[in-house]
Amino acid sequence: MTAFREQYAAVFGRPWPVWGAAVLAATINVFLFAFDRPFTASDGVRNWGDWILTAVGVVRRPDLIAPWLYSGSLINLGVLLGGLTAALLAREFAIRVPPRGELVKGVIGGALMGVGAMLAFGCNIGGFFSATSALSLAGLGMMVGLLAGAWLGLRYLLWEMEHRPAWSSGTARVFAGARTDGASRQPVAGALLLLALLVLPFVYARWGYVPQGTFLLFGVAFGIVFQRSRFCLVRAFREPFMTGDGEHTRAAALAIVVSTLGFAILKFADLKDRGEWVFAAAGVGALAGGLVFGVGMTLAGGCGAGSIWRAGEGQVKLWAAVVCFALGASLTRLALTQTGSLGKLGVAVFLPAALGWSSALVLVVVVMAAWAALATWNEDSRKFSALG
Repeated sequence: MTAFREQYAAVFGRPWPVWGAAVLAATINVFLFAFDRPFTASDGVRNWGDWILTAVGVVRRPDLIAPWLYSGSLINLGVLLGGLTAALLAREFAIRVPPRGELVKGVIGGALMGVGAMLAFGCNIGGFFSATSALSLAGLGMMVGLLAGAWLGLRYLLWEMEHRPAWSSGTARVFAGARTDGASRQPVAGALLLLALLVLPFVYARWGYVPQGTFLLFGVAFGIVFQRSRFCLVRAFREPFMTGDGEHTRAAALAIVVSTLGFAILKFADLKDRGEWVFAAAGVGALAGGLVFGVGMTLAGGCGAGSIWRAGEGQVKLWAAVVCFALGASLTRLALTQTGSLGKLGVAVFLPAALGWSSALVLVVVVMAAWAALATWNEDSRKFSALG
C-alpha cells in the first residue's frame, strides 16, 4: 500500500512535466493517425453544433451521424471525460463560476474559435498542430495567424484591464470542490469513472462498434495528459507576449517535431495517403482563420482541446466557450457552403511534393526551432512581454 500511495502521488499528487507531456501527446497523435485520423477538436465540436441546430430546426441533416458514434465527437468526449477523471483523481475538480464579464468573454471567444476553425479547416489542434505534422503548408500559415491573433487578443485584454476593469470584475464562486481535510470522495469517484471508461469500449465492441470505442480511449488518454500537465497551446502562443514564459512554446515546438516525424514515416512508407490532412486552406483561409481563432482562444482562455478538458474540470467559462464554439463552427460552415466560399479559401500544398521530403522536414524543424529560440530569447530579454 505504501508503494501504491507513492505511485499515486507521483501521478496525481503533482503536475506532470510539460515537455514530457508534450512528447506523450505527440506520440498518441501519431498512433491515432496510424489508426485512422489525427486529433482535431473542431470536427467533433461542429458535430455537436450540427445536432443542436438540427434539433431546433435551423438545418436539416438526414446524414448527420450521432455524437456517440462520430469519431471526432467521441475523441472530444474522451478528452472531456479524461480531464474530469484526472481532476477527480487529483482532487482538483470544482464547479468554478466566473464573474459575468469573464463568462461573456467565454461566449465571444468560443464563437470566434468556431468561425476561425472553419476558415482554416481546423482548430489550433487540427488546423495547426496536426496539419503541420501532416506536412501541409496550411498548418504553417495558420501558425502565423495564431501568433497575430494571440497578440491582438492580449492587447485587448490589457486595454480592458486599464480602461474598463469593471467589465470583468466581480466575485467568482466555487462549488463542489475537494475538502481540505483530506477526506474528499473525489478520488473514489474518479476511480469509478476511469473503470467505466475502460469498460465502455467493450460495450461498443459488443454492439459492433469497435473503432468507436477506440476513439473514445484515445480521447481519454489526451484528456488525462492535458489535465495533469496543464499543457495547452493557447499558453504557447499567449504567454511569450504576456509574461514572457516560453516553457509551453518550447514544449509545443518539440511536440510538433515529434509528431511530424511520425506522420512523415507513415506517409513516406505509404501506410497513409500522402494527401491526407493536407487542407486547401494555404492562403486567406489559414491566415484569417488563425487570426480569428487566436483572438478567440485568448479571450476564452482555452484553445480547441484546452477548452474541452478544462470544461471537464468544472470551468463554467469554458462550458460557455465550448457551446459557442460548436454553434459558431456549425453556422460558419453552413454559411461557407451555401455561399460557395468553402472552395475559395486557399490551395492544398503538400510540402514534400513542392520541396522534396528532406527539405520539407528541415523546413518544419527549422520553423519550430526558431519559434522555441525566439520564445527563449524573449524569456530572458522580455522584449515582447507586456507584463515583463
